[in-house]
Amino acid sequence: MVAGDEAVLRRSPQAPDLLRLHEAVATLFATQGDWRRAYQHLRSALDIARDGSLRDALTSSYNRRYLDERLYRPFADRQPGPLGIALVDLDRFKRVNDTYGHLVGDRVLRRVADLLQEELPPDGFCARYGGEEFVLWLPGVDSGHALRIVDAARVRVARHPWSELQPGLRVTISAGLAHEGPDAPAPPERQLRDADDLLYAAKRAGRNKVAYHDAQSTRLISNSE
Repeated sequence: MVAGDEAVLRRSPQAPDLLRLHEAVATLFATQGDWRRAYQHLRSALDIARDGSLRDALTSSYNRRYLDERLYRPFADRQPGPLGIALVDLDRFKRVNDTYGHLVGDRVLRRVADLLQEELPPDGFCARYGGEEFVLWLPGVDSGHALRIVDAARVRVARHPWSELQPGLRVTISAGLAHEGPDAPAPPERQLRDADDLLYAAKRAGRNKVAYHDAQSTRLISNSE
């Protein structure tokens, strides 16, 4: 019976159904005295119940509240290992709204969010930071891999057929990437500030670029589209 419930749980795509199933399975484990597995399912139910308030209503990416919970969680609760944090901004987005209208601008934001969420590492995520800014959270990858992920996202956005949405429309992004290795981790909130500084470096250098630190200086990558 438990195995059958868990199989249904894995197949069900609907959050309300998943919530009820997790609660039912937790109750079943509790009646059998398996408190550890009951607790795990109750935690899953809680995560599902909270998820609606942790998603951005427009783009369905995670929202600022979820990001803040990851940024400021106690050090002991943080995932060990390297971490890359990229701050991404749509280039000249005000011009998109002014030229094509806010409805088109909203569609652009939704599509960019979808493109940013492709090819993220396990446990990575995209969160809308505010307005036309997004954060990519890239755990468990070295600096070179993190850079490839962010620049691949930049290229995906630049190469997307935006003219199918509106003739003449072109969208690019700029990004700043801050990476910390496992041996000398910086607080994630400080990494985000570093990523913000690097984002402005990418903007000043002409946009549609990724800025990052190497061992000695700030560098830029802007491969051909």
